[in-house]
Amino acid sequence: MKIKKGDNVLIIAGKDKGKKAKVLRSFPSRGMILAEGVNVKKTHKRPKKQGEKGQIIEVAFPLECSKAQIFCSKCDKPTRVGYRVEEGNKIRLCKKCKAEL
Repeated sequence: MKIKKGDNVLIIAGKDKGKKAKVLRSFPSRGMILAEGVNVKKTHKRPKKQGEKGQIIEVAFPLECSKAQIFCSKCDKPTRVGYRVEEGNKIRLCKKCKAEL
């Protein structure tokens, strides 16, 4: 999976199409990411103590990484990811402007 924690992504499909978000967490085994303010759903929280009220809370749920594309800050466009190997280290590159991500 080419999207990692801390990347800025553009959502390209679904109800949040066109939104930019920061990746909070990635789940490589499931092929999913958790992005800030994207794929937000409402969940109902039951009261735990007597006299306390129940609540409706908005929670961000993971979404498929195929619905997000990395957003390059240098060229200010969504882009694909390329790689370059230098001294045994793999460096991620923007395919459009060749800048490091």
